[in-house]
Amino acid sequence: MSKKRLYSFGQLQGRLGIRLRTSYTPSSMNARLNSGFAFSALVYVSASVLPLLLICTPLFAQDQTAAPSRAATVLDSMPHAKRISQVELSPDATQVAYVVKEELAVATVAGGSPRAIAVEGKLELRDVAWSADSKRIAFIADLPGDAPAAQIWIAAIDGSAPVKHAEVKGYVQSPRFSPDGTRLAILSIEGIPRIAGPLEPMTPLAGVIDEKVYEQRIGIIDLQTDHLAQITPANMYVYEYSWTPDGQGFAATAAQGAGDANWYIARLYSVAAKTGEMRETYKPKLQIAEPRVSPDGKNVAFIEGLMSDEGSTGGDVHIVPMTGGVARNLTPGIKSSPSALAWTATDIITFAQNSDGNSSFGSVNIKGGNPKTLWTGEESAAPEGYSWTIARSPAGQALITAVVRQSPSAPPEVWFGPIGKWIQVTRLNDEIKPAWGEMRNVNWMNGATRVQGWLMLPKDFAPGKTYPLIVNVHGGPSAACMSRWDERTMGPESAMGYFALCPNPRGSYGQGEAFTQGNVKDFGGGDYRDIMAGVDALSKQYAIDSKRIGIRGHSYGGYMTMWAETQTQRFAAAVAGAGLSNWVSYYGLNDIDEWMIPFFGASVYDDPAVYAKSDPIHFVKAVKTPTLLLVGDRDGEVPMEQSVEWWHALKALHVATKLVVYPNEGHAIMKPADARDYTLRSLEWFEEWFAKAR
Repeated sequence: MSKKRLYSFGQLQGRLGIRLRTSYTPSSMNARLNSGFAFSALVYVSASVLPLLLICTPLFAQDQTAAPSRAATVLDSMPHAKRISQVELSPDATQVAYVVKEELAVATVAGGSPRAIAVEGKLELRDVAWSADSKRIAFIADLPGDAPAAQIWIAAIDGSAPVKHAEVKGYVQSPRFSPDGTRLAILSIEGIPRIAGPLEPMTPLAGVIDEKVYEQRIGIIDLQTDHLAQITPANMYVYEYSWTPDGQGFAATAAQGAGDANWYIARLYSVAAKTGEMRETYKPKLQIAEPRVSPDGKNVAFIEGLMSDEGSTGGDVHIVPMTGGVARNLTPGIKSSPSALAWTATDIITFAQNSDGNSSFGSVNIKGGNPKTLWTGEESAAPEGYSWTIARSPAGQALITAVVRQSPSAPPEVWFGPIGKWIQVTRLNDEIKPAWGEMRNVNWMNGATRVQGWLMLPKDFAPGKTYPLIVNVHGGPSAACMSRWDERTMGPESAMGYFALCPNPRGSYGQGEAFTQGNVKDFGGGDYRDIMAGVDALSKQYAIDSKRIGIRGHSYGGYMTMWAETQTQRFAAAVAGAGLSNWVSYYGLNDIDEWMIPFFGASVYDDPAVYAKSDPIHFVKAVKTPTLLLVGDRDGEVPMEQSVEWWHALKALHVATKLVVYPNEGHAIMKPADARDYTLRSLEWFEEWFAKAR
């Protein structure tokens, strides 16, 4: 329901939602779901689980002489912008490193051609970090193979060849130079058989299950000897970390046990760089992210809030003494959702935030006073990557940062400069133009609750003509739709001649922590009513054909799709990706069960009633909506069996349905061919049932 991070925003944002673990960001998630060719699959489910044979009919097995569907023609006409997965400003504010399609480049802000950096074998590169003197960058190079393995490289900005300093059999991320530049810290999981993260395909169960746990630990490379030593305890999984200014230690978030599940109960620790000794300094009430040590080493800033997915960050800005103690909330009652932060002075924290669906930046003084808004815009202006760098201009007069800017009318590019006064650094997508209609920021009321969302008009929209509407429910639920370049979800829907709505109901980011917590113990309650109130309000303002309204979503959006069709028959068609149909069976099957406790207050075993009232399977006999179900067979966040269960029920009730299972895919459908198939089938499903609803 679930690196920085998807997620959904007209995209699969980690659960779908913006979530990432450093190698990909919930904003770069959709971009990883690129176009490709359809695939063939015959998937068997173990008889000990379900005595079913699931068949995904390959598109290329259909009549090769048949003309492509209108949906296929539209999808193939979509522009494909180059994906920028990370941007990092040098500490001296003169250079920007960025990663595009796993290729690394460095540009000077003064202009000129960027310098490409590559290593032997043309390996895929990611996770860039600058040294404090702005003369070197560290990065990760992934090695080919079935099991993850990576090399750690450092390149000097003087143009000399990069130097390899270490190689790890396992997953590696988040390199960071020590303040004096003599050491490089990393996070690594040695020996893990798959890429880390709950969005990735889980390792299939087989044989005796020993529940082996692979822990992610802080390692330090001595750059003089290239000796790598893991320093944190072997029973602790470290999620994020920040060097202390003296280089003697770290602030880190960590938990014991399995990494995917226990992020939700992670605590803040101080870590000694020499010994790896960890000492707990803060136990959060909810989830915690973005630990950053102050320039004087006295405090740690972080974001705490109700978060449904690691990497999809939102909450309030807090600080706590580095030695431990009482944490202070610096942004209580703020009507926005901070998502990334950086110290810009000993007493000033600057942060990126979602403000009512818009990108925004703010700052707060730790000594007191209300937070200040520095800039807000109807676009996505994100500090992409695993950390956010803000630097003083050479004259020291302004705070400089680098961001990736994008909107439905402008594809992503790297920009640099004072916040809100950026200048364009890259022109990677100059030739790309949108193939869809206008996007509008819309609002409506559900009783006393104000709800925000994004409405994309049909391409070639003509007033007076009626059009179908597709409601796109984002993942999370702690996530949000934003104004973004979207060639995979709302863009194709608009090009098909549909209105496309992405609402941000209670439970979303953008209106403060109280709003994000608005669906606690109430899944399918107020959030569902917020969405339906939006359908009603927009139907009064726009020429929407009431007989041709559809709903779709992935993860939490898939759950909400299943839930909605038990509550109303207004939808002509539905598409549920990685949907959740039965809370009882889900609780025992998924790999991240700790996420549910903050949302429901107890486990399903201790309080089944709070789950039952939000459980689609209890109300399945009310479903009449034709439903397409799409899921990866190795999904650990919302296991395949949830979709199988819903498909089985609808078949038994004689409701039109189809199930597609993608082999060797996890919660996020990553392979280009599978991603294209997912989108194409969704569009064709709506096209088919909208035609029948006329």
